Amino acid sequence: MEQDASYKLLKNINTPDDLRKLKPEQLSEVCTELRQKIIDELSCNPGHFGSSLGVVELTVALHYVFNTPYDRIVWDVGHQAYGHKILTGRRDAFHTNRKLNGIRPFPSPKESEYDTFTCGHASNSISAALGMAVAAKRNGESNRHVVAVIGDGSMSGGLAFEGLNNASSTPNDLLIILNDNNMAIDRSVGGMKQYLLNLQTSKGYNRFRYKLSCLFHKWGILNDERRKSLIRFNNSLKSMLTQQQNVFEGMNIRYFGPIDGHDVNGLTKVLQDIKNMHGPKLLHIHTTKGKGFEPAEKAASIWHAPGMFNKETGERIIANTEGLPPLYQDVFGKTLLELARQNDKIVGVTPAMPSGCSMNILMKEMPDRGFDVGIAEGHAVTFSGGMAKDGLIPFCNIYSSFMQRAYDNIIHDVAIQRLNVVLCLDRAGLVGEDGPTHHGVFDLAYLRSIPNLTVASPYNEHELRKLMYTAQLPNKGPFAIRYPRGRGVLVDWECPLEEIQIGKGRKLKAGKDIAVLSLGPIGNEAAKAIAVVEGKTNKTIAHYDLRFLKPLDEEMLDEIGKNFKDIVTIEDGVLKGGMGSAILEFMSDHGYTPTVRRIGLPDQFVQHGSLKELHHICGTDQEGIEQVLLSF
Repeated sequence: MEQDASYKLLKNINTPDDLRKLKPEQLSEVCTELRQKIIDELSCNPGHFGSSLGVVELTVALHYVFNTPYDRIVWDVGHQAYGHKILTGRRDAFHTNRKLNGIRPFPSPKESEYDTFTCGHASNSISAALGMAVAAKRNGESNRHVVAVIGDGSMSGGLAFEGLNNASSTPNDLLIILNDNNMAIDRSVGGMKQYLLNLQTSKGYNRFRYKLSCLFHKWGILNDERRKSLIRFNNSLKSMLTQQQNVFEGMNIRYFGPIDGHDVNGLTKVLQDIKNMHGPKLLHIHTTKGKGFEPAEKAASIWHAPGMFNKETGERIIANTEGLPPLYQDVFGKTLLELARQNDKIVGVTPAMPSGCSMNILMKEMPDRGFDVGIAEGHAVTFSGGMAKDGLIPFCNIYSSFMQRAYDNIIHDVAIQRLNVVLCLDRAGLVGEDGPTHHGVFDLAYLRSIPNLTVASPYNEHELRKLMYTAQLPNKGPFAIRYPRGRGVLVDWECPLEEIQIGKGRKLKAGKDIAVLSLGPIGNEAAKAIAVVEGKTNKTIAHYDLRFLKPLDEEMLDEIGKNFKDIVTIEDGVLKGGMGSAILEFMSDHGYTPTVRRIGLPDQFVQHGSLKELHHICGTDQEGIEQVLLSF
């Protein structure tokens, strides 16, 4: 543990039991040390920085007041859970966070009993925690407390509102903590944001109401049958007296706050006061993302995941990228703006990730044509469908792993009507340190079964630009383009915008012994492997860039089926139902009987680690491809 001597209290906290032995007046110092520990570690081992700094006091208060792990804390997304990990037995191993075989990037029950539910995607905490609260009642564990911690950005997700709605009508004692920092990754947007900024309640009223409810229980006036009607009456009276309406209390969920989320002693007192109250409750706290580290407080979006930095000066350590190929996301962002200048029907849509997908490039120059809809992937797709229905051409950019959340919307609201929506799947394939919740490895398998949908993946930056140009041409219908996280392969990435014939692949290299079929940028690794294997053997290897998974280039596949007995397929996605499966289906359906070996990801959730490490483990790097080719 780095600078152990400087963590006088933290070094002795191995579990929350140790934390609960401290006096209340010591909690402030624990927060100071915990915040410094996060800064020390993340300065040299990058991760999600600002979110965890923002909830240090809340994290300490929760573990101090509640009997974890028996009591359940469910974190939403998990960006903010580093302090939680450090306090729950992972302090000395925290330097391995996000590294191969090290601590997982997000809370996971596979790693610790204190991690009560899988984290990674937004807005699921209320639903999961409600399930646990109901289970506790059913199991006779009435003394088990369940807490959901959700941010204001995640609260914009539809699943959060579904959970709230169910919590209002299902007997439970759930506590929801709304961490309101007016930020998601980029600044949070929408009506819920403005509502939370303006929401106020009377502390005196809440104290009076609590004391009165205790008396009513004692006198036998307040029982479960009368509770809901009394709550509705009370909430109506409160709205009249305060001249405010409260969306949470309107759903029969007791509301407390907003309170200062950086006052650890105030938080512990409030949590102790409300923890044993019956019925669903929501505690609204105000926090500052990046709290305690001035640069992060001033630029929360940049410091969400800033990479390495100098912890003394706050200067970010940015690698020299001069002369390197661009990021695929930047090629997308710049090309989108270029297309939008030419075609006034083009608009951009993103669910809370304008900087992450580089749609901020369009939004800066054309703010009226870029829409950040908040953390609401399903809505993003259906919203795009609505615009397409009346003549606009939406480029809806969603990370591949998050597009999974909009699957029905793609089918029901876009594909059935054959609407001209361009689905841009950023971070497709393995993504690295964020691990299994973020790997975008299922899209090829889940998209290729949808009628009317074109599915494509570019070999390089030139191909990405041409596919984007093609997708916005008239009458192309729904069009999905997937591309990976990270840099491309071309320093000279700009090229003329030209149409690519849909469903038309291309032969990159001739050969007579083995046919290699690749889809997307992974084909560049295949090309390197082919050159090495040909140098070691007397075999010649043909290489085909499929370009489109749907529709397949059947003319090209007929040529391959007739001329090759040995075929290798390569994809940065799951083997089950993916591109290789499509090739096997084609060969079988057309009476060809080659030996087909498929290279792709195994039927398991791939752990976290660097992209290089994970591709090597999965056999999808140059070395793995070489080994398969040499095995013929």
